[in-house]
Amino acid sequence: MRNLMLKICYDGANYHGWQIQQNAVSVQQVFQEALLKVLGEKPDIKGCSRTDSFVHAREYCISLKTGHEIPCERLVGALNHFLPEDMAVLSCCEAAPDFHARYSCTGKEYVYQIWNSQIRNPFLNRRALYYWYELDVERLNEAAACFLGAHDFTSFCTLDARERGNMTRTVTRAEVKREGNLVTFTVAADGFMYNMVRIMVGTLLRVAQGKFEPQDVAGIIEAKSRKAAGPTAPPYGLYLNRVFYEDVKSV
Repeated sequence: MRNLMLKICYDGANYHGWQIQQNAVSVQQVFQEALLKVLGEKPDIKGCSRTDSFVHAREYCISLKTGHEIPCERLVGALNHFLPEDMAVLSCCEAAPDFHARYSCTGKEYVYQIWNSQIRNPFLNRRALYYWYELDVERLNEAAACFLGAHDFTSFCTLDARERGNMTRTVTRAEVKREGNLVTFTVAADGFMYNMVRIMVGTLLRVAQGKFEPQDVAGIIEAKSRKAAGPTAPPYGLYLNRVFYEDVKSV
């Protein structure tokens, strides 16, 4: 059996996240349907992240095992022929037998886009949060710096029926930049919890509104309570930007 690593990208506006669901269209479902047409089988595919409904991915990694002999370059072209226009395979390579898209991942980088103008941008509809009050990037960066390092991020996780486990994550990058009216928050870490980036953004917007001071973010982290942080920002401004692996050994 060959173990393949594929990198894909997709516009998540029409999908209810990565994972297959009973009553909604997901990225995994559409990708598996394309695999069936190309390989004549539905291999068990592993995704690097669940991703929420309507979240986008500029780079998303998948691993799968198959006995099919189609060369990697031909598999890329064949899948792109059958995939919808809002999804594409970027690359494919043969990986070591123990490679797993999720468990071999050492970190991820997310970007959240905000269109900061009094006039909405119709071309960024469902691709950026429209926010018309002026954002002070310097103030937001002062707050974002509090995310850096290893912390228990319980305050930045939506608690649901999932088992809690270790809530500590190490953030290696957290910064806000402006290019014209487009403000982006970029954050990288060794892992992320459910809604973590969207709650970070919601909290930064509370800082922008003067409801929190930048230095308050450190106290929100220390509180280890979801109630202490800001609201969960909408999903459509969020992009999985990059996925990191320490060593992907080709065979």
